[in-house]
Amino acid sequence: MKCELKVFYHRAFDVGILLKGVDGLLELIAGMTLWLTPQSALVGGVRWLARQELIEDPGDPVANFLLHFVQGLPVGSRHFAAAYLLGHGLVKLGLVAGLWRGARWAYPTAIVTLTAFIGYQSYRWIQQPSAFLAALTVFDVFIVLLITVEWRSRQVLA
Repeated sequence: MKCELKVFYHRAFDVGILLKGVDGLLELIAGMTLWLTPQSALVGGVRWLARQELIEDPGDPVANFLLHFVQGLPVGSRHFAAAYLLGHGLVKLGLVAGLWRGARWAYPTAIVTLTAFIGYQSYRWIQQPSAFLAALTVFDVFIVLLITVEWRSRQVLA
C-alpha cells in the first residue's frame, strides 16, 4: 500500500510539473505577444476571438470586458505585464527543467519561489477576488506539496 502511494505521488508530481511547464510556456508566449504586438493588432485579435460571442449576444459581459480592457490598456501597463509574464514564465521553465532532471538545487528553489508566488497571488486575490486566481493559487499550493514529498523521497533514497 505504501509503495502504491509513493507511485501515485510521483505520477502526480510528474503531471503537476508538466502542467507548470505548460503554464510557464504559455506565460512566455503571452509576454512575448504583449511585448511585440502593436496595440491595434491586440485589439483586432481580441475582437476576432470575441466576434462569435458578440454576434450571439452583443451585451456579453466577458467579451465586452476583454475588448474594453485591451482597448484601454496603456503602453506602460502592457510592457509591465509583458515583462512580468516573461520573467514569471522563464523562472517556471527553469525550475521545471531542474525538477525534471532531478537537480538537487531545484527542489528547495522551486518550493521557495512558488511559495513567494503563492504569497503574491494571495495578496492580489485579497485586493481583487478572482476565481481564476484562487484556482491558480490552490494549484500552486498542491504543486509545492508534491515537490516537497518528491524531494523528501529523493533524500531518503540518497
